[in-house]
Amino acid sequence: MQPLTATKPAAPRRDPAPSRWAYRMNRLWLTPLFRAALRVGLPAFLVIFIAGAYFANPENREKAGLMVADLRNQIETRPEFMVKLMAIDGASEPLAEDIRSAFPVEFPISSFDLDLAQMQRDIEELAAVEDAAVRIKPGGILELQITERIPAIVWRSPEGVKLLDREGYVVADIPARLSRPDLPLISGEGAAEHATEALELLAVSAPIADRIRGLVRMGERRWDVALDRDQRILLPQEGAVAALERVIVLDHAKDMLARDLAVVDIRNASRPTIRLNTTAVEELRRIRDIQTGQNNGQNGAN
Repeated sequence: MQPLTATKPAAPRRDPAPSRWAYRMNRLWLTPLFRAALRVGLPAFLVIFIAGAYFANPENREKAGLMVADLRNQIETRPEFMVKLMAIDGASEPLAEDIRSAFPVEFPISSFDLDLAQMQRDIEELAAVEDAAVRIKPGGILELQITERIPAIVWRSPEGVKLLDREGYVVADIPARLSRPDLPLISGEGAAEHATEALELLAVSAPIADRIRGLVRMGERRWDVALDRDQRILLPQEGAVAALERVIVLDHAKDMLARDLAVVDIRNASRPTIRLNTTAVEELRRIRDIQTGQNNGQNGAN
């Protein structure tokens, strides 16, 4: 017989199934919204809560503001961001002085303190500036590239004497017409809006340019050409350039404008008319009176 030996009782088998709570936690962790809330939402909440608690104290807010301002000032005032001088290209000296007076900038200044877009718009609003480009060049140079309006004609307006460019934009005010005797003269209400046409008329009238005193806008509708000796050429509202060319041709062929005429009216192209000046009218009357007296004497003798 075999001896009896003591045997240990068999250990209970472990159940591989998870507990109810572990199962629920696993299922919850598999939920995308829960994972996002735990990984992102919880840290964000903690950061916001801690920051809110810190900045709830006014002293902490003031300290943080000073730190940010100091950091920003340190960055903006670095040498590579500083503008040291202004260079104006393309403008005459008077216009350059006007720009410097209108935009007084104290150098050196940080480029972060300059609103280049607004500065460009303000410069382009100056009467003598047609176009402008503003940029900061390497080396801390604020460059203003200016396209200046070129005066082409003098306008005696109801508000005073002004310089216009070829498109009729006011370039500057001048004290008197004699300030720019090298430029042609126009006058009358609304003449500036038709400066281009006025320049075309002046170009056509080059053969009699030495006699032209200016162009006068009549009733904001048409032009009169004012000549010396108090002569005028009345042009039509439409086709003024062609009408003036006809007058120039007639003058070249017949020396018409050298005669004692006061007005050449070509407003009606099909029926141009002329008007004699006072001296010519009186002389014509005198000749008629003489002829009439001679005729009466001959009739009496008969």
